Amino acid sequence: MKNKIKLSTLVIFLSILLINNVDAQDKVLINNVQIFDGNNVITSNGAVRIEGNLITEVSKIPLKALSGEKEIDGQGKFLMPGLIDAHVHLAWNLSPTQSTFAANEYIAALTLVEAKATVMRGFTSVRDVGGPARGVKKAIDQSFFTGPRIWYAGAAIGMTAGHSDMRSPEARSRQMGGEAWTDGEHSGITILADGVPEVLTAARMQMRRGACFLKMFTSGAVSGVYDPLDIAEYSFDEIKAAADEAKRWNTYLAVHSYNDKGTQQALKAGAMSIEHATLITEETAKLMAEKGAFLSTQTGIYLADAPADWSDNQKAKQQAAKDGLDNLFALAKKYDIKITLGTDLVGNMKLKKQQAYELTNRLKWFTPIEILRQATVNNAELLSFSGPRNPYPGKLGVIEEGAFADLLLIDGNPIDNLELFNNPGKNLLIIMKDGKFVKQIEN
Repeated sequence: MKNKIKLSTLVIFLSILLINNVDAQDKVLINNVQIFDGNNVITSNGAVRIEGNLITEVSKIPLKALSGEKEIDGQGKFLMPGLIDAHVHLAWNLSPTQSTFAANEYIAALTLVEAKATVMRGFTSVRDVGGPARGVKKAIDQSFFTGPRIWYAGAAIGMTAGHSDMRSPEARSRQMGGEAWTDGEHSGITILADGVPEVLTAARMQMRRGACFLKMFTSGAVSGVYDPLDIAEYSFDEIKAAADEAKRWNTYLAVHSYNDKGTQQALKAGAMSIEHATLITEETAKLMAEKGAFLSTQTGIYLADAPADWSDNQKAKQQAAKDGLDNLFALAKKYDIKITLGTDLVGNMKLKKQQAYELTNRLKWFTPIEILRQATVNNAELLSFSGPRNPYPGKLGVIEEGAFADLLLIDGNPIDNLELFNNPGKNLLIIMKDGKFVKQIEN
């Protein structure tokens, strides 16, 4: 009996220690840090107090630790909100040919690997604009795996001969006796839909799967097989059907579009996020500003070396998109369009390691603080535009009371040197997501 009592006492004692440890980790004070709050540097020696997954206090001077609070001495390092990537494809880690023959469970496994790599590069939130991210998001949210917060569109909606059509030229559409479900549709990256009824069905299928917003292709593409950059994809009525369906679900339609024709048609039909847009003119930029739509921009996908298996035509389209960047950013500044930052790196995981290079790529057009705003507070505004479909309602992209505790502590000042993000293993001392340490280098 004595042994049983002693054993019970030991179990209770160990349980109390465990509970106390959890409580201590639940309350964190980061002292002695420079603070970039998502808009500006507000102090050179301040403090941030965290309880649970929220920031509860931001001070411009150091604070005294409270009872049960884990205190971290930031030693004058740089504290900022976690980075956000507004245009990723977490599941697209293989070439189109490899993806065609890959098992879905293999694609899912690689997606989990890429999700962890993404957050370890400092990107604590991402917007997935085409791909099977639902299961991966759920596993991450339930803490089975490490990864960023994910807003996903599900399969991107495309037309026959459009960007998402990877079939052979002789393949028949399903309306003309072709196969019912293509390889790309099996993988969940895209879905083909022709005509208003099919577009509505495709849109509703994504919302049934819990999509946060919808994604559609409305112009030619750089990597597309059949679609030149100059063409508009889909009719006005088809795009409006998708935009109206998104609105019925109290969210929005994002469209892939490079040129004037596709972009103007999408804006007039109700799209609220334009992806790419490197070939637009002043007239279209003005319309975008009038509509209050977001301009979701990327540079790395154009500046990177073309994949070895790309045709001369695809390489020429990549160059044309790259050549349009100067004009695009000049117009965006002139009309004060809401600029967000994304990467759109696809096809192999080696290329995706360059994700953070997107920040330094932009120094040709923007100041470091403008780039940091694009990657934090601007992107957070776009994420919140999902309204009731937002899976993480709350403040992101900022350091302020009541905001989610998604934070980076950096060894160095990225306003002086954005290249710090290019070596996250060395320079990111703390990565915190939802109040939990994804990475912490102890003092």
